[in-house]
Parts: sequence; structure tokens; C-alpha cells
Amino acid sequence: MIIPELPEFLTRLGGADYKGLIISLFTLTAMISRPFSGKLADRLGRKPVIIFGGVVCLICSLFYPVLTTLYGFFLLRIFHGFSTGFSPTGVSAYVSDVIPDHRRGEAMGFIGTAGAIGMASGPAVGGAVANLFGLNAMFYLSSFFAFVAIAITLGLRETLKSEKHEVSFALLKINKKDLFEPRVIAPCVVMVLGAYAYGAVYTLLPDFGKHLGIQNKGLVFTFLTMASMLVRLIAGKASDIYGRIPVLKTTIALIAVSMLVIGFANRQWVLMLGISLYGLAQGSTSPTLLAWATDLSHEEHRGRGIASLYISMELGIGLGAFISGLLYDNSPANFLTCFTICASFSLAAFVFLLMQRPQPMVVPARDDVEL
Repeated sequence: MIIPELPEFLTRLGGADYKGLIISLFTLTAMISRPFSGKLADRLGRKPVIIFGGVVCLICSLFYPVLTTLYGFFLLRIFHGFSTGFSPTGVSAYVSDVIPDHRRGEAMGFIGTAGAIGMASGPAVGGAVANLFGLNAMFYLSSFFAFVAIAITLGLRETLKSEKHEVSFALLKINKKDLFEPRVIAPCVVMVLGAYAYGAVYTLLPDFGKHLGIQNKGLVFTFLTMASMLVRLIAGKASDIYGRIPVLKTTIALIAVSMLVIGFANRQWVLMLGISLYGLAQGSTSPTLLAWATDLSHEEHRGRGIASLYISMELGIGLGAFISGLLYDNSPANFLTCFTICASFSLAAFVFLLMQRPQPMVVPARDDVEL
């Protein structure tokens, strides 16, 4: 909801040269918080982790209208990253607890579709509210939605199967083994390389759309997330049938193609085409990678495995946002260079996938075929 309006909001604060930090600072904090969220999800439960992320989102959205200095803005972006660092980890672990293994890709597709609905409607609603009632109203509405998410989570039952630990500062002590789950190294490599494009897209699209005459900056993100939403269920189920790696080869290649289409866009419809292609690719890649990482994770450390994948995602997004913001330098002539680099990283991910061994298919057990 708020991402499309943040570049202009930052410009009003006198920080036009720091647009790359809007996404990169957010994802840096999310990345740092992942080992904590993964450990806490495995020790305290899935619900507390989800709720904490919602509370952070609620508080930050309330404070954007108050802290109207550059330092205040960037402090909020750093703190706001905890929302993404915690809630998705808890949600993904929660879903993996209640879904049969042979339908994991399909389940992650459902979760991705739910997120895509929010991502599709959020920018359009945020842009409309900002235009009609001002940026402050948009921030307050964002906070209200976070409150609703917390209320829903409170009504869920906990799904953590292992013994829960008591709340203590010892749980916040992170050891080397808590930082990363080595079983999921392959999907993490693909995630870093593929997510670079995500960071660049969310950093540059508002200015790119404005450059081509698109007034509602949220509209370009609506096209992206609508395309993503349309394909998530199909792609998730396809990875259950054909395997994670074969699906990823197709989707990663499509990311590379879409980046080139966006980079060469000189008309609105060409940009929208590239955005739609990227939405299809990204919407297929995310649930497949998440299902692959969950497949490889040990049941007792599922939260850590999922957190490791998200760390890789934030690393890729942060690098993509920061480097693209620097290269762009508020000059439309640099768009092609930025998106060509995105295509190159995706191509590297495709080559990496070609070197991977096929993953054994998950055979459904007789007692859960009807689930």
C-alpha cells in the first residue's frame, strides 16, 4: 500500500538522492531478524512470531506522519523491516505444519495468492487514498489493516509440534547454527540471484512509470501483482507434479526476459507487458522456492530453513534496491543498464539450476490422499 508513494514522500523530505534506501534498509532489517524469527518460531511457536510482525507494522505505519525528518524516516524503514522479518516466517512454518508433503507446493501457492491479493489491491488503494485524502490517511489505513491481521492471528490454534520453551532472553542468543540451515543452500542461491530483480523493480518502477506518463504509481504494481496472483496456484501445484527444479528453470528464464522487456520499454504498454511477464515469473518462482526449501528442511528446524530462504530473499532484494538506486541516479537514461544487470543475475540462476540434480518426487501416503 505505501511502497509506491514512498519515493515521492522521501523527495518531499529532501531525500530524493536516497530512494534506493527505501527498500534496502527495510530488507536489511528483515534479513537480520530472520535468524531470530526462525529460532523463535521453532521454540516459542508460530503465532507469537506472526503477531510480533503485525504489531511492528501497526506501530510503524502510525509513526510515518509523525517522524517527518530524513533520520526519522530511515529509522522507521529500519524498524519496519521487522514486520517482514517475522510474519512471513511464522505464516510459512504454520502452513507447512498443517499441509501434506505432496501438496506443499500447492499450499505455498495459496499463501502466495493471498499475499498477492493484498499486494495487488494495496498499491491501487494506497495511491487512491493518498490522492484523495493525503499521505497521512494512507499510513493510518495501513496501520488498520495490520490491526486486523493481528486480530485474525489471535484466533488461530498453535501448530508447533515440538516442546515449547519459556520466554527468556536466552532465546534471543543466536549461535552459528541458528544463522543458516545448510540443507537449503541450493534454493537460497537461486533466491538471491532471482530476488535482485525484485529489489530493482520496486525501487525503479514508480519513477519509470512516471517517466512514461503513468500518473497513478500504484497502477504499475497492480499489474505486477495481478499477474503474480493469477499464476501462483498453477505454479505451486505444477511443482508438486513435475518437480521444483523443472518449474524453476522456466520461471527464472522468464524473469530474465521480462527484465529486458522492461529495460527497453519506451511506451506505457511495453512497460506494462514487461511488468506482467515479471509478475508471472515472480509469482511462479516464490512458492516453488519456498516449497523446495521446506522439502529440504528437517522437521524440527523448519522455521530455520524457511528463515534461511527469506534471508536470501532479503539479501537479493536489498542488493537489487541499493545498487539499482545508485546506478539509476535519478536519470531515466540509466533504466536499461539497471534492468540488464537484473537479467544477467537471473541468467546466472538459470545456469545454476542446470547443474542441480533432479529432486525425488514426494509420493502421497494412503491416509492423506483425500486431504
